[in-house]
Amino acid sequence: MKLIGIIGGLGPESTVDYYKSIIASFRMEGSLTAPEIVIYSVDLEEVLALVSRQEWGRLTCLLVAKIKALHRAGVDFAVISANTPHIVFDEIQANSPLPLLSIVSATLDKTTELGLKKVGLLGTRFTMESNFFLPQFSARGVSVVVPSATDQDYIHDKLMTEIELGIITDETRKGLLAVIARMIASDEIDGVILGCTELPLILDKGDFGIPFLNTTAIHVESIVNYCRQG
Repeated sequence: MKLIGIIGGLGPESTVDYYKSIIASFRMEGSLTAPEIVIYSVDLEEVLALVSRQEWGRLTCLLVAKIKALHRAGVDFAVISANTPHIVFDEIQANSPLPLLSIVSATLDKTTELGLKKVGLLGTRFTMESNFFLPQFSARGVSVVVPSATDQDYIHDKLMTEIELGIITDETRKGLLAVIARMIASDEIDGVILGCTELPLILDKGDFGIPFLNTTAIHVESIVNYCRQG
């Protein structure tokens, strides 16, 4: 098996979810075997500050430095366990000494596998405003729409003040589902991308008869498959 490298801490709650999910995917086979994993947990506040100031060059340099540290630790490939930093994924990949697995590409593969044509995107304000999913998805005939500006503010606030801190409430879950319901009514979406790796912690099942695309689970599946290749 390949040695896995993870850039984590973006945030810590989803990093734990990645770790547990990767281990569980091997334990389901009835064996105690598990892959070796090296996690570099970065400072979430530092990363979000760079994103909020749109300092893409500095963000790229920071994340490439962490990937190089994973490379020195002997990992065979790496992933970034968050959606937002994928704003600069192409730049990071171009400067990485390691193969990287993209959460966007993995989610696109799952979306087309399900035959979806128009999906809603929920995530941090940075992810929704930039909608960096759109170019790859459009090239494969899939539309990506985002919530209204008011709903984007609501989602971002709940992520930053509750969910990223491990605070999960039924009231917030109902609020997020209401956002999705409005998108179904106004945009006629046939699926929802949970484009923040903390969102599956609160939206843990599909509603309204459309699939919720859990980007953490999708990314983990691609990690496990790649890990097993030799």
